Amino acid sequence: MSAHEQTAGHHDDHGGNHGSLRDYLIGFGLSVVLTAIPFWLVMARPLASPGVTAALILGFALVQMVVHMIYFLHMNGKAEGGWTLTALIFTIILVVIMMTGSLWVMYHLNTNMMPMPPDMSQMP
Repeated sequence: MSAHEQTAGHHDDHGGNHGSLRDYLIGFGLSVVLTAIPFWLVMARPLASPGVTAALILGFALVQMVVHMIYFLHMNGKAEGGWTLTALIFTIILVVIMMTGSLWVMYHLNTNMMPMPPDMSQMP
């Protein structure tokens, strides 16, 4: 068996090709930029509204998660017959259902609690 056949078989054992040096460098560069911009937003405070700054940081975090999944975890529709992408989508759906349900329950618990008169808050 030649060296080429051994390396080709190695990639097939793991369900797909591991990224090239170019892919890793692109992922690293994007990760650095997607980390540096939110850091600058916090340190320099160029925006007057903290809510807008927080929303931008959240957006950069989501984009960085996608970059990590594509460039470092090699998640795409072809990896392992599409099962890694299917598992990711299923996990995201479950997390969204659990978070939405938790927020819904907490909101309704808060709005449906019996109001406490102001004078009762002073009681020991």
